[in-house]
Amino acid sequence: MTDEREQQKEAVLAVLFAMGKPVECAKLAYALMISEEETEALLQEMQEEQDRRESGLRIIRLEDSYQLCTREKYYDTLIRVASQPAKPVLTDVMLEVLSVIAYRQPVTRSEIDRIRGVNSDYTVNRLVDYRLVEEAGRLDAPGRPILFRTTEEFLREFGLSSAMELPELTDELMEEARLTVLKETGYEGQLSIGDYLDESGKEEEKTEKEEKEEKED
Repeated sequence: MTDEREQQKEAVLAVLFAMGKPVECAKLAYALMISEEETEALLQEMQEEQDRRESGLRIIRLEDSYQLCTREKYYDTLIRVASQPAKPVLTDVMLEVLSVIAYRQPVTRSEIDRIRGVNSDYTVNRLVDYRLVEEAGRLDAPGRPILFRTTEEFLREFGLSSAMELPELTDELMEEARLTVLKETGYEGQLSIGDYLDESGKEEEKTEKEEKEEKED
């Protein structure tokens, strides 16, 4: 009988922990397949045991429901943990989009999509949530699309003093970016970061050449 009662207690803890909100006594009784009176007696016994042990968790009653909560004396400890900023976990896709923004900033969403060959809205929004990327005004073009750039938080996270300290895009880095694009899209024909930068460089060279010719004329 003792083992069965202990199993019932563990079952109650499992349910209250998993639900994370008040659970009606009637539902707990149904789950345990015992009467509500027996369930209330079981919960009261559990409350007394937790109080004697000064357990970090306690079961509280809210009208006809019960909930698993943190004991008040441990609130300060809980707050110290909860108040710590969560360190962003960056996936390969996030790192790829972040690289595009870092090397081409300020850059629009459509420009990021063109480089990667896939929609990047969700990833850009996540980077903004992580405070690694921020809005940098709007492009003076039809629709006035939003421009994005990296933030001071980005510099801190990667140990940089400024964006000028970003590593040079070597052949290895460009090949890695290309493979990431191919892996995500499943087919070739997409621009890699390096390809796009080379293409942009050629456009800039062409513009400079045209300006020079116009001056000569």
